[in-house]
Amino acid sequence: MLSLLVVFVLCYLIGAIPSSLWYGKIVRDVDIREHGSGNAGATNTFRILGWKAGSIVLLFDFGKGLFATLVVSQLAYHIGSGPIAFYETWDVHSNLLILAGVGAVVGHMFPVYANFKGGKGAATACGMLYGIEPISISITLSIFLIVMFSSRYVSLASITGAVIYPFSQLALKYWGGIDIDGSIIIFSTVLALGIIIKHKGNIKRLIEGNENRIQSFKLSSGRLNQNRSAE
Repeated sequence: MLSLLVVFVLCYLIGAIPSSLWYGKIVRDVDIREHGSGNAGATNTFRILGWKAGSIVLLFDFGKGLFATLVVSQLAYHIGSGPIAFYETWDVHSNLLILAGVGAVVGHMFPVYANFKGGKGAATACGMLYGIEPISISITLSIFLIVMFSSRYVSLASITGAVIYPFSQLALKYWGGIDIDGSIIIFSTVLALGIIIKHKGNIKRLIEGNENRIQSFKLSSGRLNQNRSAE
């Protein structure tokens, strides 16, 4: 029990690294929480700091979830048992994978390094789920990118991905001939619902037509001034 708690806490601390906040302050001298939606996540980074910054933050947040499931859980499982065998990941310890991934997602959403005010968890959850079952999340990620590039709404892409993900697993299990454990599908559904609930403010703005789109690669003083006036 203690060892599982250590894995969870370690993954929480990894997930809690506030990439958008640190990138904004170190590279652009901007506190992302003071602009746009005030959310310290990839969506607000895309909106305020542009494509380059948003992409870096998105990849880093994705990497936190992937690192937790593919590296931390493996180290925990194989300590004292010989060399790490990554090919065993899919069959041996799915519960440990889920525990590690959940720790990273919780850390991202409630980071101890940023007064427990973090992002919505979509990118980190995506990385975590990729480490658990890569085929369905690859399908979901493709849809995410299509929606994001076509609509320029990162929030809409995240919500769409969350809706599609558990259905893609069901399709792969019952029509694709891929053996996906039922507990993973249930867990994915609960996680997707959590991400959608976390985006309730974005959903309201999308319905009202007030959600901001991604517009450029560069941070402009005009956009910052516009966000200040809107706050």
